[in-house]
Formats: sequence, C-alpha cells, structure tokens
Amino acid sequence: MKASSNLAILTYLSFYFEKTMLLLIIFLPLIGAMSAGLFTNWIGAKSASVFTTLIIFLNVFLCFIFAKTILIKENIVLVNIGTWMSSGLLNIDWAFQCDKLTMSMLFVVNIISALVHLYSTEYMAHDPHLSRFMSYLSLFTFFMLILITGDNFIITFLGWEGVGLCSYLLISFWFTRIQANKAAIKALVVNRISDFGFTIGIIVIFFVFQTVDFSTVFGLAPAFIDKTITFLGFDINILTLICILLFIGAMGKSAQIGLHTWLPDAMEGPTPVSALIHAATMVTAGVFLVIKCSPLFEYVPNVLAFITLIGALTAFFAATSGLFQSDIKKVIAYSTCSQLGYMFFICGLSGYHFSLLHLINHAFFKALLFLSAGAIIHSLSNEQDMRRYGGLIKLLPFTYVMLFIGSLSLMGFPFLTGYYSKDLILEFAFTRYTFTGTIAYWLGILTAMCTSFYSVRVLYLTFLSKPNGFKIVMEKVHELPMRMAFALIVLSFGSIFLGFFLKDIFLTSTGINYAFWEKSIFVFSKSDFALEAQFIPISIKLLPLVFSMIGVSAIFVLNSQYIKLMINASKVKMDSLAFVTFTNFFSFLSNKWYFDIIYNKLINYNILNFSYEISFKLIDKGILEIFGPYGMWNALSFISERFIRFQTGLVYHYAIFILLVFSITIIIVENCLSKF
Repeated sequence: MKASSNLAILTYLSFYFEKTMLLLIIFLPLIGAMSAGLFTNWIGAKSASVFTTLIIFLNVFLCFIFAKTILIKENIVLVNIGTWMSSGLLNIDWAFQCDKLTMSMLFVVNIISALVHLYSTEYMAHDPHLSRFMSYLSLFTFFMLILITGDNFIITFLGWEGVGLCSYLLISFWFTRIQANKAAIKALVVNRISDFGFTIGIIVIFFVFQTVDFSTVFGLAPAFIDKTITFLGFDINILTLICILLFIGAMGKSAQIGLHTWLPDAMEGPTPVSALIHAATMVTAGVFLVIKCSPLFEYVPNVLAFITLIGALTAFFAATSGLFQSDIKKVIAYSTCSQLGYMFFICGLSGYHFSLLHLINHAFFKALLFLSAGAIIHSLSNEQDMRRYGGLIKLLPFTYVMLFIGSLSLMGFPFLTGYYSKDLILEFAFTRYTFTGTIAYWLGILTAMCTSFYSVRVLYLTFLSKPNGFKIVMEKVHELPMRMAFALIVLSFGSIFLGFFLKDIFLTSTGINYAFWEKSIFVFSKSDFALEAQFIPISIKLLPLVFSMIGVSAIFVLNSQYIKLMINASKVKMDSLAFVTFTNFFSFLSNKWYFDIIYNKLINYNILNFSYEISFKLIDKGILEIFGPYGMWNALSFISERFIRFQTGLVYHYAIFILLVFSITIIIVENCLSKF
C-alpha cells in the first residue's frame, strides 16, 4: 500500500514537473525580453545582453531535459493555464501542447536563438541600443515558441502575429535609415496580405467545426471530406477552402513566389536578425503550419498538387534570382527562399517528414552562412557588395572555412548535413511518378545547379579573387572575436554531422519512420516511396551531384575567362541579337524576374493614385465634405449670415417685418378656409 502511494506521489510530481518545464521553456525568453527592455537603466546594456543570452542557453538546457519525456517516453504534454475568451460556442484557452514535432522545433528555435544571442553580444557591442536589440531578439524567440506550442489556432495565430511584429521591429532596428524603414513596412504589409488569408481560414474552421482546437478539428476532418460550403457565391469543398486559406497564410510567412518580395529587402536589418529570421523563426513558421495541419491537407490532393507547384516554382525562381546578385546577404536570402521551396513541394508530395528534416538541417547551415557573412561585413566596415571584396582568404582564414562548410552543406555535398535531406527530397519526388512530382524533381535539379553556382560565386568573389576593396578598409580587416567564433564553430559541427545523426530518426531500413512520428505527423497513404527511392538507378541518385558540379564548373569558367569574355562582348554590335538576348536575360535575373517592378506599376502606383485622386480628393475632401458636417456648417453659416443682416436694432424695421408676416399669414389662412 505504501509503495503504491509513493508511486502515485511520484507520478503526480512528474506530471506537474513536465507541465512546469514546458511553461518555463515558453516564457523564459519573455522574462529576458522584459528585463532587457524595461530595466536597462538599472542593470546596464551589457548586463542585459548577458542576461538574455544566459536565459536562452538555460532554455536549451531545459529542452534537453524535457526531450526525455517527449522523444523517449513518447508522451504528449498538454498545459491548460485557463480560459482566455468564452462567448457562446467559442471557447479559447491558454493551452500549450508539446509532441515530437513541437519538440523538434523547440530544439531548433532555442539552439539557433542562443547562438545568435551570443553572436550579437559581440557583433552589436558598440551599438548604443544594444539592450533594445537583445530585448527584441528574446521577444522574437518567445513569440515563435508560442506559435509552435499553441494547442489551438488562435494561440498559434497570436505567435504568428507576434513574430511578424518582431520582424518589423528588428528589420527597422536602425530606424534612422530610410531603406530599413521601407523594408520593414514592406515586410509588414506583405505579411498582412497573407495573414488575412490565415484569419479567414480560422473563421471558416470555427464556422464548420464549431471549435479551433487542433485535436478536435483534426479528428473531425474525415467527416467533412465531401461536404461543401458557399464561399463568395461559389460552392466549394470545405476542406479545400480551409487548406487553401491556410496555405495563403503560409505563403507570406515563408516567402513563396508572389508573396516573397519582402524577404530580400529584410536584409536591411542587422545580420544577426537575418540569421534568426531565415534559420529558425519567421520563415519556418509557414512550413511548420503545413506540417502541423497534415491531417487536413492529406484529404485534399488538389491543394497538395498546388502546394507542390508553388514550392517547385519558388525554388527555381529564387535560385535563378540569386545567380547575379551583388549583395552577399541578398544571395543568401534568395537561397533561403529557394530551400523553403524544397520544403513546400515535398509537403505537397506528402513527404512531411523530409520537409521537417530539411527544415532542421537548413536552420544550422543557413545560420552559419548568415553569421559568416556578418563576420565579413563586420570586418569590412559594413560593406556588403561582393564586388568590393576579394583576396580575403589570407586575412580571414577562419571565416573562409566556416563559409566554405556552410556553402558545401547548402549545395548538398555528399555526407554533409544538407545532403541527407536535400537528396532525399529529390529522390522521393522522383519516385512519386506523378505530373507534379516530375515537375518538382526537375525544377529541384535545376535549382541545385543554380545553388552551386551562386554559392561558389560568393566564395570566389569574397576570398579567391583579386582584392577589389579600398586600402583603408582592407587595413582594418580582422578575424572574429571569441564569442562570435564559438557560435560559428557550433553551427559548423551541426552543418557537418547533424544530418547523419538525424536520418536514423526520420528513416528506417524500410522507408519513412512513420511509427515514431505518427502522433504528430499524419500521412493518409503510407506507401513507402522512401523505400523505393533506395532502389532507383544510381544515375538518378547521382544526377543532383552532377548538376551541382556543372554549376561549380560554370562559375569557375566564367570567372577565369571573365576578361576574355568582356573583350569579346565589346566587339559585338550593340543591336545584335546575341547581345540583346544576353543583356535582357541578365537584366531579367538581376531584377528578380521584375516582380517588384510589376507590383509597383500594376498595383502599388494604381492604389496610390486611387487613394489620392478618388478616395482623398473626390470622396473625402469632396463628397463627404460637401454633404457631411463641413458642408452643413457652410450652408448654415451662409444662411445665418443672411439673417444677421435683418438684425438692424431699429424698431420700425421690426414693426414692418411683423406686419408683413402677419399679412402673409392672414392671406394663407383665408385661402385655406376658402377651399372648405
């Protein structure tokens, strides 16, 4: 009896220990953000930066302890703090849930955020607003943790909007720079467009399911496979409508083609911000949402096909746009957009497990690339144009090695981290034997070639080419301080070895490890295409590597023959077909497929013109002022001014008016009586 009571007490304590641990992991970054933001005058900027960094590292430590409960015991921890809103059938609780999918994201967000915090304490050390910056970083981390742990769509949407707010604050951190303000506003506006779709999706979910809890919605989804709803005058399948709206929300956050334009401009913020946004937080939110909602997406194959095409087009578009960019951060930004395309198109092929694996792998080598680029920019007095780099291999050998490792992992070089997810994605797409799968495979292959091209181009222009910078800048070049170097070393180990260790969690000898992920990722048809991918011809397996080598060879040939090519180009007539074709092609890629120009000329300028000419001048300052309060005030003023003239103060004038009114009244009364 005593043994059973002791066991009950231990079980009770363990139960509440797990819940407390999850709450600590979620809310510790908020404590750090508030401490750095509100109490800087008392603790000092440096103390605030150290405190926020230690908080995030403590979070990482707690994640490793908490992982035993989720990954080994295979429990799902649910914490319900209390009711937030309750109105009729709408009941929204402050509820947080952690399963294996959430645990994976907790590791990614906290580890990358901790390293970015550590890096920032040195990178931003001379900034007068260091404490504000660290507060924003911690707040960003907090909202991302809210997003991934929320147990219903509303809590997830709270985190969703929170990371959007923090991205605005961080991109415009140097608010005295006009470009930073413009980039932040652009990011906010573009994300508002996609967030509107997400908002309508949540409203439709509540209208249909009468709840916004994930577990209830996912459990009821099979009952609505053939049900339709009237939306904007059209009868449309309920699940199709919901999934399209959710995917529109994901498109904006994860910068898919059409709603991607904010991502390259977000490079105006400090480099640690770029690393955090692109590696672990904001842009991964859309991919996470699609993976989380796999129990909905699996029942609408037409939406999955659409996701596949959008993802494949995004991957190819972003890779080609990054080919000839001169800003080192924008090249890496377009590579992020391209890799997100991989994650989405494999989700569209029901390979959510591979998408999650690539998301985790990508977080490490992309953070390594951005922070290495930040080290270069930091050493070269904030110069970001690669055309003014060159010859830095002797001055920055450590940074060269770090950038080299990150670039190889991004390219999917065999047996590095990126290889284990990128090649699996392409092989899985090949074995689906569908129209969308085939398109995604070949666009993915071409994307791999372009990725190799611009990755090696960054290395060549930065480190291997002849020096092109100013002497006064080159004289100040220095290697990284210890804290920045430590963050890069940890990320480099992740970029080399992480994929090898994670593949056993995601894969078995017979295909995808469905059993391990079955409580958090749902796949309707568990056909082992991953098993078939292991037996495809070796030529197909080597095709991504071959195309990558073609991209590497192309950039070396182009750079070694650059002078000769320029001499030959000068001999070509300016109006010749070859010259015009080449310049148009180069301009097309350099201007990012003219998306910004098209949006500005067809949409933005017309909206601004309508806002000024019609909305402001005609309606606001015209119709509303004439028939509204201003017009009534003018009319009454006009009438009152005329009546004031009758107020002369002379008695005989008033007597005449009284007599005149009396006479008119008598005449009117006599006429009325005569009719009777």
